[in-house]
Amino acid sequence: MTAIIETPRLLLRNWQEDDRAFFHEINSDPVVMEFFPALRSREESDALMDRIVAMAREDNFGFYAVQEKASGDVVGFTGLMKTDIPPFVPKGVLEIGWRLAQRYWGKGYVTEAALASLAYAFDERGQDEVVSFAVHNNHRSTAVMKRIGMVNKPERDFDHPKVPDTHPQLKRHVLYTINKEQWLNQHDKTTA
Repeated sequence: MTAIIETPRLLLRNWQEDDRAFFHEINSDPVVMEFFPALRSREESDALMDRIVAMAREDNFGFYAVQEKASGDVVGFTGLMKTDIPPFVPKGVLEIGWRLAQRYWGKGYVTEAALASLAYAFDERGQDEVVSFAVHNNHRSTAVMKRIGMVNKPERDFDHPKVPDTHPQLKRHVLYTINKEQWLNQHDKTTA
């Protein structure tokens, strides 16, 4: 097992075969998936994990398994993926995202892993912008976006075309962004 990104408490690594049950757990938990139109079956979770693994192999970006160093437990995922939601998010824009099992909420893991992911995107991979988006009233996710220095761009908010009309309450998405200059300005302040 090789860590792609490492923080003081966490390893962000590729998914492994024995992670499948956990991956299904977080994708089928009604509280974790509150702002998604459906829970995923085991087969759907396995297919999603296979897609994530394949995408990570292509360009070394991905939603990586987040493993707690102290216990060795996988706690969720965080990472960067190229996205494509035309015309709202152009093809190839880098999205940061996360999902965590409930029992690990409130420990700062998502913020820690997300900050390390942004450092990877800007400092190591030379990206110009990273975006994140969530259902407009998903305050848990937007709070993380704010904590990691992202800013809402209301003019870029959108109705997600992949959310079915049967779930109108989940259609409106807010988009947050951070660019390399903002990241470097924030990073310089925290290390000065």
